[in-house]
Order: sequence, then C-alpha cells, then structure tokens
Amino acid sequence: MTIKFNMKNKLQLVLLVLLISHGIRAQYNTMAMPEALTGTTFNLNIHETTKQLVTGNQTITGAINNESFWGPTLFVNKGDVVHMNVTNNLNESTTLHWHGMHLPSVMDGGPHQVIPQGTLWQPYWTVMNQASTLWYHPHLHQSTQEQMTKGVGGFIIVKDPQEAALALPRTYGIDDIVLALTSRSYNATTNTFVAPPTSTRVYGDYMLTNGTPSAQYTLPKQFVRMRILNAEIERGYNLGFSDNRTFYIIGNDGGLLNAPVAVTRVKLLVGERVEIMVNLGNDAVGSSIDLKAYNSGQAFGFPGGEPNSSGNFGSLLNNIDFSVLHIPIGATTTATTPITAVPSTLASSTYWTAADATVTRAVTVTNGNPGPASVSFNFDNTSFDLATINKTVNLNDIEKWTVTNSNVFGHSFHIHDIEFKIVARNGSAANVGSYEPGWKDTFYLPINESVTFVAKFDDFADSDVNHPYMYHCHFGGHEDGGMMGQFIVTGTMANNQNDAPSTAFSLYPNPANDRLFVHLKDASVAIYYVTISTMQGRVVMMLPQPEWKDGIDISSLEAGVYTFQMMDKETKSVTTKKFIKK
Repeated sequence: MTIKFNMKNKLQLVLLVLLISHGIRAQYNTMAMPEALTGTTFNLNIHETTKQLVTGNQTITGAINNESFWGPTLFVNKGDVVHMNVTNNLNESTTLHWHGMHLPSVMDGGPHQVIPQGTLWQPYWTVMNQASTLWYHPHLHQSTQEQMTKGVGGFIIVKDPQEAALALPRTYGIDDIVLALTSRSYNATTNTFVAPPTSTRVYGDYMLTNGTPSAQYTLPKQFVRMRILNAEIERGYNLGFSDNRTFYIIGNDGGLLNAPVAVTRVKLLVGERVEIMVNLGNDAVGSSIDLKAYNSGQAFGFPGGEPNSSGNFGSLLNNIDFSVLHIPIGATTTATTPITAVPSTLASSTYWTAADATVTRAVTVTNGNPGPASVSFNFDNTSFDLATINKTVNLNDIEKWTVTNSNVFGHSFHIHDIEFKIVARNGSAANVGSYEPGWKDTFYLPINESVTFVAKFDDFADSDVNHPYMYHCHFGGHEDGGMMGQFIVTGTMANNQNDAPSTAFSLYPNPANDRLFVHLKDASVAIYYVTISTMQGRVVMMLPQPEWKDGIDISSLEAGVYTFQMMDKETKSVTTKKFIKK
C-alpha cells in the first residue's frame, strides 16, 4: 500500500514526531483554572517558581501567588475602590499594568512605575469600567517580552448590575471559564523557555492554554461562556470549533456588546479579549469537540502565518490549524440553573462617532524594514524614549485617531486608560469586523491597512510627565524595541495662585510600630507619591497618591531606620524625612 502525503500532512507528521521526541505527551492534560480572588484588597506576590511542562527538567516560570504559570483571576465590582498590594520577589525589577482599566496614570503600571526587587507597590483606584474581561501583566521597558514569556500575568473580571441582571453563564470554572492562549519553545537540554536575552524567537512551538500543554477541560451539556485572551508574545489566533459550529460573541475588550454576534470564526490578536457563548446542549455526554486555531492560509503579515518552522520567525505551529483546547462534554449542571439560550440584547452602550470628535490625530507605523541599516518598528519615525511625551491630550476631549500601517508586517495596537469605538477600517465603516463592534482597547492592524477609532479622554488628568499613559504595539519584541509612545492628559490648571503651598511635614509617632502618620504644615497640599527606602537606598514601599490621613501601614517593614520621600501633587517637589520602625 502506498500512502501519499501532502504538505499539510507532512507538517503535522513533523509536529507529532517533534512532540514525542521532545517529551510532550500526546495525551491531554487537565487545564489549570486560575484561582479566583474576590474583594477590594488583593495581595499579589510576583516570584519565580517551576512547572513540569515537558518531560525532564522542570521549567523556571514566573508566577503570582500560588500559581505556577499565570496568576489568579481578580473579581472586582464596578464602583468599588480596590487596593493592590504588589510585592516584587523576582530577581529583577518589574512593573504590573492593569490592561483595559480606566484609572489615574500614576496607578497604571506602565514602564515608568518600576517596582524594584523586594519592593511593595500599593496602587488603588475606583473601578469605573463596566462588566468586562481585563488582564494584568508586566510592562518593564525592554524586559516585557522576557517577563511575559515566563508567565507573569492574570485576568481581571469586572462585574456590574447590568451584567448581573442577564441570564448568562457566570459560575467560574464550571460554565464560565477563562482561557489565556499562548505558546512557548524550550531549550532541548535545560527545558528553560527560549526567550530574550538569549534568543530572538518570537513564536512558540508548543501550545499552552492557561499554562497547560495539550490542554483539555470538561464543560457541561448546556450553553457555556468562554473569556478568551490572546496572551501571546506575537502570534495571532483565528478561532473556531472543530465541527465548524456557530458560536456567539457577547463581549470584547471593553465589555458586553449591545447584542450577540453569531460567527464561526473570530480573529484574536495579542492583548485582545473576546467573550463567547457556545451551545453544548446538543452534544452527547462523553463526546468531545475542540476549540481550534484555524491559522493556515492567512493573509501575508498575519503573525504566525509564516511558512517556516525554524529561525526567528519560525515555529512548528506556523501556518497550520491546531487545537487550543480539547473539550469533553460533561453532565448538565444541577447546582445552578443551566443557561439554555443567548439573550437577544445585552448592553445599552452609546458609542462615540466620527462626528463627535473635535480633535483628529494620525499615527503611522514606520521603519522595521530589513537590512543592515534597519531601525526597529516605531511610530512616526520616533522610537520610544522614557523622557519624551509624544502627545498631549486635553481632559474631556473626544478625539479621532487613525493608525496606518504600510510597513512589512501586521501589528496589535493598544492604548492605555480609555476604551474606544472603531469607526472605520481603511476609511470605511463597512470594513469593521463583525468581531469588534463594541468598546475596544486593542486592535489588529494588518499590513497596508488603517484603523480609525474615537475615544473620550475623561475623568483623569495629570500633567506629571513622569507618569504618562502609553500607546504601543502589543507584540512583546516590538514594544521592547521602541514601538511605543507616551501621552499625558491635562486639565484646567489654576493660574491665579501667587504662592506655592508649603510641603513641610512631620511624621509621628517616631519611632513607629504599625502605622505612620503624616502632619502637613499646609493643609492644601495633596500628597502625590510616597517612597519609603532603607538607609542603604533600597526602595521597599511605593505609594502613589496614598490614602494617608488614617496612617500608612508600615507593619510589613523590618525594624530599622528609613527615609520617607514625599512628592506633592501641584509642584512635584520632593521632601524627605527619616523615621524609625520599631
């Protein structure tokens, strides 16, 4: 008997052989579901650990709290004031950015808000987002790709009364699940991740879903909800089910759509989220389906569509269709009432239009061309500089941005703080994808295309150039390489003050045990930032715009002498005092 192989067969055979030779078992592994944390105060310990991802040595991973890859899912309520106690126990500095969250720039966790090793950072804010699926991840300039490769990150799920009133699946881990999609390559000898600074590979060879290789997860025979995040370094996903069934997009980056959208495929680029509902009610218990990436045959420039299987832009997953989750069908739930239909209406959002915009801006993807004189991708021929503010926005302005890409490759564009409405692709509203009708914070920008969006820059103004917001390509290597810009939002500043307020202050009690109190000489002063350091200069606590009037909790500090550095909000002047921790 003669067996003929086409190219796709050959690629699948090569993949199977390499999987077996590398020690990744062909059988499925039960997918990890991140721990759910609820409340208004979240303690997040970022550290390194290990996880058995392939046969042989365990892989060194980045983790948060008790997880071994990826972090816990944080459930927050719209209107609540949430406090994040972020401790960096990595062997290097990091940051933690709250992707999609509408919040003050000083709490945003961008490249300027560096958390040194061993330091506690304590941002807080009022949750103003509607019900949505957000996420958090490192954003340290020139180290983002390396730290995300290790697996540092996690989901944030915002709840609100509007979403709670709908008949939607919401039992976490049962009929409402989170899926962080990514892939990794491993050093064949040590099983360490192939990542910067030792490698420039951008695509992984092996799929990880919630940090689990060859993942499977049993879901009940009813409608289920999947909150899917592209957590990749660069690869895009064209998602659908193995039997080509219809499923329903009920939300994307910024929350619920006004009405569900029926599809059989949805594209998801790095940083984007989509919430879908799929009906498993007609499947037999014990049967199974797969959620797959239909990535073969994509248009030129689609990340992960390259034909090569090796080299910097090569991967065993390139230009093929592959499973991202195997789904055995289990019994219908009995503890909660199963959902048996998709609501016909979901939200009641009113979106900005191009006619609402009073300011128009153009952003162009530049450089990135191959050759000996190549400059990394950037915007408007300007590579990222921590000291450069690229755009200044007026508080409450409604702006229309058109981002154009004529260079070499597709990109994933993300802007911090605000949600926007995509109003056109290539100049036409008719070209906006069926998968992106709602509020967005990230979008796919293919080669030789443009995207126009409208947003209102409301609620938060801060002229401090040391804590700007960012806009950037979300490919780890691209943003690390300089494809990133900064903007500040400025409000109306008082200009009739003759004298700046005094920043003189005292600390008491001193020595202090659990709480340290601040007495300001001038009650009109607003404390903008507090930094507490050891006498050797090691930063141990960072408190942006702290809630200081009831005392600052210093109970976690060891006994000793510390410096208390206070920056006031208006003048950004810095005053330093010493105190003793008993």
